[in-house]
Amino acid sequence: MFAKAFFKPQLICSFFLAFVLVSSVHEKEAKAFSSQVIQRGAVGDDVIELQARLQYIGFYSGRIDGAFGWNTYWAVRNFQSKFGLPVDGMAGATTKQKLTNASKYNEQFVKEQIQKGNEFTHYGGKPLEQQVKSSGGQANGNASQSQSANNQPVKTTASNVPSGFSQNDIQWLANAVYGESRGEPYIGQVAVAAVILNRVSSPSFPNTVYGVIFEPLAFTAVADGQIWLTPNENAKKAVLDAINGWDPTDGAVYYFNPETATSKWIWGRPQIKKIGKHIFCR
Repeated sequence: MFAKAFFKPQLICSFFLAFVLVSSVHEKEAKAFSSQVIQRGAVGDDVIELQARLQYIGFYSGRIDGAFGWNTYWAVRNFQSKFGLPVDGMAGATTKQKLTNASKYNEQFVKEQIQKGNEFTHYGGKPLEQQVKSSGGQANGNASQSQSANNQPVKTTASNVPSGFSQNDIQWLANAVYGESRGEPYIGQVAVAAVILNRVSSPSFPNTVYGVIFEPLAFTAVADGQIWLTPNENAKKAVLDAINGWDPTDGAVYYFNPETATSKWIWGRPQIKKIGKHIFCR
């Protein structure tokens, strides 16, 4: 009886210590970010961590500069879409926790490179010494004002339309989106624009927007004349969203409507997902 009575307090103490240690670990993990919602226009440490974590798992390829601009915004949206979260481009508690679980962040390394003005990356699976590209790089972030790790302001620029796309490109894209998908939900219209852009980037297709859209037998809207309809503002907005990096299709270069498709070939393409009435494929 004495031994049993003596054992219980020890056991209770052991469980208590274990609980304290586990709680401390979870508390430390939960404080990876501050409690603030991070959204476009924000600057500072939270944004640095957000960019670094997104880059760690391949969603962000821009400069880690602590300025939440368009590149960061679309990286967040793509991450949210891929991980089944509400897609709003803002890093709230759920998005931050999911990102923390999926990535790592070496704060000392990242901030040291920013302070030195180095050009660097922060991708997972790559030795840190190989991620510093050069020193003396100039900040070229994607928001109007940024702060470096030592709180010195860094001038940056913002653009809704990245270089490389003319107004003519945007107009043709809007015509194609409107002709192909005006009855689709908004995300489906962005997806159609993304497919066209993915084709432009692919060596298997023409390398211009016009060339992709008017490639023979490529799009129904060209064949039936709907390409000449005047696009609405929704179609134009979907085009800009796609140009700025939102790809709801995860890299698709084909899509089709299973209710109307007559080609056996298209059914043989590897399918990625269905958005609205369209199935998107590789």
